[in-house]
This record gives sequence, C-alpha cells and structure tokens, in this order.
Amino acid sequence: MLEALNLEGKVIIVTGGGTGLGREMALHLAAAGADLALAARRPGPLEDVAAEVEALGRRALPIPTDITDSAQVNRMVESTLQSLGRVDVLVNNAGQPNEALKPIWEVSDAEWHAGLDANLTGAFYCSRAVAQSMIQRGRGRIINVASHFGLRGVRGEYVYSVAKGGLVHLTRSLAVSLSREGVTCVTLAPGAFTTEATAPLRDALPRNDHVPVGHFGRPEEIGPVVVFLASDASEYLNGEIFTIDGGVTASGVAPTGYAPVLAWDSHETGDS
Repeated sequence: MLEALNLEGKVIIVTGGGTGLGREMALHLAAAGADLALAARRPGPLEDVAAEVEALGRRALPIPTDITDSAQVNRMVESTLQSLGRVDVLVNNAGQPNEALKPIWEVSDAEWHAGLDANLTGAFYCSRAVAQSMIQRGRGRIINVASHFGLRGVRGEYVYSVAKGGLVHLTRSLAVSLSREGVTCVTLAPGAFTTEATAPLRDALPRNDHVPVGHFGRPEEIGPVVVFLASDASEYLNGEIFTIDGGVTASGVAPTGYAPVLAWDSHETGDS
C-alpha cells in the first residue's frame, strides 16, 4: 500500500501553486517523491515554494503563468515537458475567490467572464495542453480542484458556483473521453480552509456553526488527499468527486437563517 502511494519519479504540474492550498498540495506531493512544475501569476511566491520543494530533495520548475491566457498555458506545459521530460499528473488548482454576494442584476459582464475564465476556462486550457502528451504515453491523471459550492446553488452567488459546477462536469467529460487512452480525471471539492482567501468568510462566520466538525479545514489536511489522488493507489478512480469540507455538504450547508441576510432579500424585491 505504501509503495502505491509513493510518487517517486512522477512529474506533476500544480497551478495556483504559490500560495494557500496550492502551496500545501505542492509540498505534500514533493514530500511523497514528485518533481513539480509550479504555475501561478506571481513569480515571487512561486520561487519561494520552489525553494521549499528543492529543500525536500525534489526538482521544482516555477513558471509564471496566467491560466486564462491559452498561449501562456501552452508555453508552461511545453517548458515542463522540455525541462522535466513529461507530465504524469496535472492539478488544476488555480482559481479566483468567489465574489461578494449580490443580486443578479448587479453582476457585471466583466465579473461573469472573469470568474468563468479563472475557475473553468483556465482548467480547460491546461487539460487540453497536457492531454496529447499523456495519451502518447498511455497514462496520466488530471485532478480538478473545484469547490463544495460547485455541488449546489448558493444564494446570491452566481459566478463562482456556476464555474465550479462546470469544472465538475469537465471532470466527467474528460473521464469518459480519455480513460480508454489511459488518462483519468477526478474532482477534489474543498470546503472552507484557513487560508488568506477565506479571511472574510471566517470573519463573517466566526463560530463555524455551519461546519459539523466545528472548525475550518487546516491547509495541511488537504495534502494527503491530493497525494492519494495523484498516486497509483487511486488508479481505478475516474470521474469521481471527493468532497473535503468537514461535513458541510452532508449537513445541508448551514442552519436556516444563519448566513448573513442580504440587504436586497426583502425590501428591494418586495418579499415579506
């Protein structure tokens, strides 16, 4: 079993690998033996994580990349193939935090397109860029990092949950289309973890009553799950969704009325 979880010799791309959950995923994958290509927009955090990966004795290739630009994505994958030889696993982790809750008529065209590009289109670009080289080798794994928001409707939230729901379905399409060629795909759907991006949510929900285990996830708790999904131990898994949210999805999100009430809920819509 432990041998199956060993990632020695694997080359893994982690997008959004410079901060937050992406950093934790990268460090756990490296600790399990993988060499990494790290992609994100900001070079500084990427270089810091690359240094941490190298301190673990693994190769690291930081590649500043905007995943919403397909040309940059293609260059990132080509650089990985040239420098590290192949891509065994792609972790589509990069994304954009969910927007402020608002009525649909206040969601701008720019917000809609930016959210879809960052949370769905970028993962499509990355998957498209690695697919042929994986098929040529007859083996590969794509891990799409969605959200538990992508598994349900969220009141007052239109872009992020829609994009993450699309990412879940992209997983299914990739899973049924590429698996006969040896390439499988799964979704990891995290809940709220204690990262910089979730600080506003933690401030709004300080008691964590909506989380059955009583606290937000710790970033280091997601690493072992990603190692399992990237390893040969999960080889038969394909098209599946793995939710890691402390039981939030199982509990029905939150007690009725617990979430902050939006100003437009009643008087602006005429509801009583």
